[in-house]
Amino acid sequence: MSKKTSYLLGILLTIILGTILYYFFCCNQCCGKNAATEKPNQEPLVETPQAKEATKNAFSISDEKSDFNLEIAENFNFKTSNYTILEPVSKNVEEGVLKLKNYLINNPLKDVEITGFYKSDEENNSAYPNLGLARANAVKNYLVLHGVPAKQIDTFGKLNDAINPDDANTLYGPLNFSMLTIDASDTSLLKALEQACDSVRANPLVLHFKTGQAAINLTEQQRQKIANISHCVDKLGVKVQVVGHTDNTGNANNNVALGKQRADFAKGYLVKNGILEQNIETSSKGPHEPIADNATEEGRAQNRRTVVTIN
Repeated sequence: MSKKTSYLLGILLTIILGTILYYFFCCNQCCGKNAATEKPNQEPLVETPQAKEATKNAFSISDEKSDFNLEIAENFNFKTSNYTILEPVSKNVEEGVLKLKNYLINNPLKDVEITGFYKSDEENNSAYPNLGLARANAVKNYLVLHGVPAKQIDTFGKLNDAINPDDANTLYGPLNFSMLTIDASDTSLLKALEQACDSVRANPLVLHFKTGQAAINLTEQQRQKIANISHCVDKLGVKVQVVGHTDNTGNANNNVALGKQRADFAKGYLVKNGILEQNIETSSKGPHEPIADNATEEGRAQNRRTVVTIN
């Protein structure tokens, strides 16, 4: 090999080796860094929540101390954040209610307990402490209208986030039914009920209104008082008495009429929330029984009230 050829070959090898070393120590490192910092151009993955299967509870009641047993696939259904029974009620449920009525009438020491369920994300737009109790009272009302004795029905409400509605926001049977045998010699429950009813008489539910309006906004204590009133009506057969009052602004006769309108509005609200219409009496005192001085706005506001109690 000539010197010239060796010289050219050496130059070529030098170029090749320099290129390899440049790529290895510089280009590869820089390109790798850029590749690491470059964000991929793609949409983030979004997990689609899986739809929960709707809960469907049966209309089921049994008495462990007898052979009475109801097991019906259908039940009383409700929309979420609502306590009105969806119509129509199935024929099978209607037939089950008839059997329940006959059993309770023939067994006066038996009580049916209805527990209504509600979810924590539901809005309580009822007059009761929770939506479950409102649903239980709606079912109680249905039973009473179909001949089941009110005295043999107890209602409760319970939080239950395990129940799931369907895609149309329908809750299928958010209820539980059980049968209780009463001990006739045990009067403690009756005494406790009578004390609760006496408390309502001594400290009735008082609702305040603005002049010319009839809006009802309830506190938690007022909701509980309505639940107690409903219980007294069912168990003791008492009547609800709703009396409307006004301040002395304007004509006295018009104020009597306004007081009656407020009392009737409160009656409608109670009926909507499960107290039967025939168990409610309304009247008006107008401006004639003030509890505060009508000379001040504060006093007039106190006088504009509707009083709900029992006889």
